[in-house]
Amino acid sequence: MSSPTPAAFSQTLINWYEQHKRSLPWRDTTNPYYIWLSEVILQQTRVAQGLPYYLKFKKSYPTVQELASAPQDEVLRLWQGLGYYSRARNMHHTAQLVVEKYGGRFPDKYEELLKLKGVGSYTAAAIAAFAFKEQVAVLDGNVFRVLARVFGIADDIAAPASRKVFQKLADSLVPSEQPDSYNQAIMEFGAIQCTPIMPDCLFCPLQQQCFAFNHGMVQELPVKSKAKAARPRFFHYIVLEFERQYYLRKRLEGDIWQGLYDFYLYESDSNELDQRALLQELSKAGLELEEIQLHPPRKDYKHILSHQKITARFYQFKLKSRLKEKVTKETRLALYSPEKIDDLPKPVLISSYLKDAKILIHL
Repeated sequence: MSSPTPAAFSQTLINWYEQHKRSLPWRDTTNPYYIWLSEVILQQTRVAQGLPYYLKFKKSYPTVQELASAPQDEVLRLWQGLGYYSRARNMHHTAQLVVEKYGGRFPDKYEELLKLKGVGSYTAAAIAAFAFKEQVAVLDGNVFRVLARVFGIADDIAAPASRKVFQKLADSLVPSEQPDSYNQAIMEFGAIQCTPIMPDCLFCPLQQQCFAFNHGMVQELPVKSKAKAARPRFFHYIVLEFERQYYLRKRLEGDIWQGLYDFYLYESDSNELDQRALLQELSKAGLELEEIQLHPPRKDYKHILSHQKITARFYQFKLKSRLKEKVTKETRLALYSPEKIDDLPKPVLISSYLKDAKILIHL
């Protein structure tokens, strides 16, 4: 048993792809804008979840010019629920750069595409191969898995140094005449045939040449070291209501959910709230509430990010008067009606609370 030749490997995958590929809208175009849009959305996102977002963005912003001119809050609101919001901010920034620097036309070379913010080697290769048929290899999790199993590569795919090993092999396998079909094929093959768990080895066209299958190592490859445990964070949200309007503020840079809106936040090292500490915090912020009665929160809201595990509780207070201008300036809080809140970009955790508290009727 020996590894397949590059020509045999690529042709086998292309033949398989023609018979088994899923019908997805971004595969029916060579428009680099639509291809870029789909790749940004599908980073860290399953196809089933990302497809409706792709269609929403394509309908709302049919051209890169329209995305570039859209307000960032509007873009983030449309992105709401996908997570990893830096993708949306980078996408918006890149759209503006493409319009301002490149006249609304995406660069047609891999090396030039890499200069765009938020466009890494994977996305640049995808655009270059699918839109412009450049002979470059797309390297995502599916491709890592297929190459590791078929060619018996035991390098840790989570280690930065391993990327060079896989990239060198991946580049050697891309056919000059069909780089677009081949790259689509190997990613699709990893997604629906050579899956992480329970791959369909019995009907695999590469079975005879697959190192992992022939050595009983399908479950051992690819090798991937475990990620660090998520850091716990405990959020205590102070929900201030005045005449059926609510005070929220826009989150700044330097932390999660940049550019999204949430309530006044007190973060502690415990899920249980220290009332004295809260009073001191509110006093420092100028939020002198006449009565502090911490009713038991409705429930804990949990949200898991790549390196953080957030547990949030919400405490709602009715105000007898508006906050003073000095306080709103220092805390950045502003009063919003439920209808306006509905239009603001918010973390899913905040939206879940608003729905449970029946503050919004459109969620």
